[in-house]
Order: sequence, then C-alpha cells, then structure tokens
Amino acid sequence: MAKMTFGVIVGNRGFFPAILAKEGRKDILDVLKQNGHGAVALSMNDTQYGAVETLEDAKKCAELLASRAKEISGLIVTLPNFGDERAVAETIKRSGLRVPVLIQAEPDVSGRMTCDQRRDSFCGKISVCNNLRQAGIPFTLTSSHTVPIVSDEFKVDLDRFAAVCRIIGGLKNVRFGAIGTRPAAFNTVRYSEKILESAGIAVEPVDLYEILSRVERLSDNDRAVKNKLNAIRKYTSTESISAEGLMKMAKFGTVVDGWMREAQVVGTALQCWTALENYFGIVPCAMMSMMSESLLPSACEVDITGLLAMYILQLASGTPSALLDWNNNFEDDPNKCVLFHCSNLPKSFFANEKMDFQQIIAGSVGKENAYGTIVGRIQEGPATFCRTMTDDTDGVVRAYVGQGRFTDDPLETFGGYGVIEIPDLQSLMSYVCQMGFEHHVAVSRSEVADAIAEALSNYLAWDVYRHA
Repeated sequence: MAKMTFGVIVGNRGFFPAILAKEGRKDILDVLKQNGHGAVALSMNDTQYGAVETLEDAKKCAELLASRAKEISGLIVTLPNFGDERAVAETIKRSGLRVPVLIQAEPDVSGRMTCDQRRDSFCGKISVCNNLRQAGIPFTLTSSHTVPIVSDEFKVDLDRFAAVCRIIGGLKNVRFGAIGTRPAAFNTVRYSEKILESAGIAVEPVDLYEILSRVERLSDNDRAVKNKLNAIRKYTSTESISAEGLMKMAKFGTVVDGWMREAQVVGTALQCWTALENYFGIVPCAMMSMMSESLLPSACEVDITGLLAMYILQLASGTPSALLDWNNNFEDDPNKCVLFHCSNLPKSFFANEKMDFQQIIAGSVGKENAYGTIVGRIQEGPATFCRTMTDDTDGVVRAYVGQGRFTDDPLETFGGYGVIEIPDLQSLMSYVCQMGFEHHVAVSRSEVADAIAEALSNYLAWDVYRHA
C-alpha cells in the first residue's frame, strides 16, 4: 500500500513529568517510520519537547499542520501523560483539517506511580475526548483505553486507523462511471444520484451506443488494441474463445480504458446484458475482471451503489473486490450460503480460473454471443462483505458490513462462486430484507469490517449496520 502521512499531536501537561512527552514523541515517530508512514510533527525546538500544552503551542502546531494539509491523511493524538485537553482541541480546530483523528493514551505501570513517573493518561484521554466532542470533532479510539505505542496491539490499531483514513480520503470528490442503463428487470439497482452527490460522490454517465460507436472506429492493428489483446491472453486461459471474440473484447476494453481517463472516473458500472450480447456478440465480464484486479473496480448491471461498496472495500484493504449475488442456501447449514456471479470476479479471488461463456444468458442470446466470463471457485479464506444503498425515502446513504470466511465445502456449479460462512447469517439476511437492500453484495478477501464501519458511521454519518 502507498505510504501515508499523519499529523502528530503530542499532549503534555505541566502538572505531570514533561520528560514523558519527550519519550512519547520519539516513540510515535519511530513506530510510524517502522510501519512505512510519514509524520508531520512539531520539532523539539518549536515547543518543549515538541508537545502542545499552551494556546501558543496549539497555534504553532495548527499552523504546521495547515501548511502540510495536502499531505496529511489523518491526525494522531498521543498522550504520554495526562495532556492538555484544551491545547489538543485548539490544535485540531485551528488547523482546519477535516481528517480522521486517533486518540492514544500510554498506560501507567504499577511499579512506576510516583509523582515523577506517573502518567494519568487514562484520565487525560477522557478529558481530551470530552473537549473534542464539545467541538464537534469526530475521533477514533484505540481498542483498549490505554495501549503502549510500542506494542503489537497498537500496530493493529494503527493499521485499522490507516484503513479508515484511506476510505475517508478516497471518497472525497470521487467519480464513478455509469456505462449504459440498468436492465429493465432490475429495479433493485435503482439509486439516487442526488443523494450520492450530497455525499461527495459524482456519477458520470455515458450511453452504451457511444462506447460501441468508438469501438467500430478502431482498427485491428491499433497499438492500444494489440496491447489490450496481449494483456487478455496473459491474464487468463482463453483456449475456448475465438480470435474474433478476443478482438472484440480488446477493442471494447481499449475504449472503456480511454473513456475512464477522459471522464476521470475510478470505477465503472456497466450495462452487461443483453444489448452487448445481441448487438456486439460478447459479454464484458473479462474486461471488468481485469479492471477490478488492477484496482479500478467494475460492477455489473449498472449497480452504482454496489460499485461504491466495492470501492470502499478496496480502499480499506488495498486489494481487489468483487460484486456477487447472495444466491443460494448451502445444504441445511444456517450460517452458510453460496455467493455467485456469472462472472466478472478478479482473478485473484480464484485458485484456478479460465475464460468461458456465460451459461445463463447463453440460453437467450446464443452461446456464440456469450463468451467472455471468468469462471472458477473462490479460494478458501477470510472475507469482508459490504453493501451501500441510497434510501430515497429518508434521504440518506445506508450500509451494512461484516466478516465471514470462504470455505472448501464441496460444491459443483458454474460461473464464479464460493461457499461463505457468516456467524448468525439468518439475522443478517433478515436485516437485508427488512431494510430493502439489493441482492448484490461486495466482497473482499480481507478482514477490514471494523475500519469500514468506523469510517462510514463515525466520519461520514451514514446509517451503518455492523454485523457481528
């Protein structure tokens, strides 16, 4: 993942040993460096030990943070001792930064509780959080109330906070592309562009005819088309696909790539059936799989809010995500079900995969017009699932998120599929149905549900259900 830069605020309070602030500053800067992150912090010459205690300290720190605002993804407040609650709050307010804030408090040790060694960070953290709450500044807590900076536990907290920061930063002024119109039979993928726009998410539409008209103008000898054709052949096994079909895919992919650059979108949702099959003679699944694998997520059936969930998962984990159907029960196990799509899943989801024809749609458009899916079984391992929707009645964005595990239970079927085990699956399905969520769900082969729930609910104020 790309290196992140955090603004660091070291709290100090005159009633407590200031030397602890010096040690705490060194520790947090060392830990950030060890984990590949950069830091923006007061120097030891700016204030006493580079900490904030007074209003003047807060102003200096705020000015520094504001001057480096474009670099900073989040703020970390570390409390080596009680810390000055007002100075911390003033620093954040005056900096003007609107980024996630992590509050860490260093624990006391029972053998070091004398006046010259005692921290009282346990108490100071409560006061800092109280002041931030008064100021309307959202913040993130560590898993334990106090946690040593130099510890495995804080490393986990830091990784989760970095994921929160990636989500919040990645959703600022994000743009998605809607290629074509949704299938008429799928009312389930309706959404409100206006609600998304109010959340800072823009949708750029383009007619499928415009894409296909550009395809018609491309020569087989076009350099970009040749490069795309080679990329397809390297991506997966194409033994059963005709040369004509592969050329159509290469041209379609080339045009979509170019349009995405022009429109400056980071992901797409495509009209994947049945116009493409009837009038062009392929399914776009392979191209969509390749885009998702390269971290340009692509959703089927013009499911823009499904795409949004894919992108959130990608931001949190740094890995590809997929859009699947909540499709089948699995035997009589109440906590297992089958996730399935036709499919356009990224190849990293599979142990083995190949390009084939789309068996469902072939029945209506003909097998010869349905080549281009990426099929296989999803590998066993951890999974995070997420879904977002626009609730037009209440005018809000809603989401649910949770974790499960893909299993190796025997299953013979087609497309892209896997058996997933989710604790208390039945209550999750009840929630999905009662709240009117779509039948699509985005999935990542990762464990990032906590970071997603924190980012969407705490910092974006979306209505979020975290499934236990």
